[in-house]
Amino acid sequence: MSRALSAVIVSGLVVACTSGARDATGPFEVPVFSHASNAAENANGGNFGTPLSGDEEVPARPTQARGSAIFQLNAEGDALTYQLMVANIENVFQAHIHRGAVGANGGIVVWLYPSTAPVAGPLGQGRIDGVIAEGTITAATLVGTLAGEPLSALLVELMTGNAYVNVHTNDGVGATNTGPGDFPGGEIRGQVEHRGH
Repeated sequence: MSRALSAVIVSGLVVACTSGARDATGPFEVPVFSHASNAAENANGGNFGTPLSGDEEVPARPTQARGSAIFQLNAEGDALTYQLMVANIENVFQAHIHRGAVGANGGIVVWLYPSTAPVAGPLGQGRIDGVIAEGTITAATLVGTLAGEPLSALLVELMTGNAYVNVHTNDGVGATNTGPGDFPGGEIRGQVEHRGH
């Protein structure tokens, strides 16, 4: 490899690492969106994703918990694979995609964790870090106002910024909304954005 090419690569890495730096209080940095490196990888339907924090919840939640959700649409447009990661959070019992605009709460349209609606979710599970859910969303997995619709109905919501991911917590003890680890309505949230191919 030539010295000139090496210098370009190194300078590109320095710029990539310094631009878009996040708040130092975040527990980790997750590369939310991948960029394809060859033609075969570019033959896909696109990337979507969002960082998750308590500040995005409605109302905002005082928590150090963070997360990241990433989605990859296949080339046919009929399957959306996902991965949901969290850190500094306790007592997670559910996570979903909801239909709703920034600043508004909306109904569940996809179950992410668990992957289907539980009869009774376990509460008070303690701290969890890392990948908590991954799978594939298809038309058959849509629920709520999108039940019976094609996957394209969800994609419209994702493309227009009218869908968000949130993670719900509950310690299973007494009153709810007592603090981190006990926000059944949602502790961390992020509005899903389209990031291209």
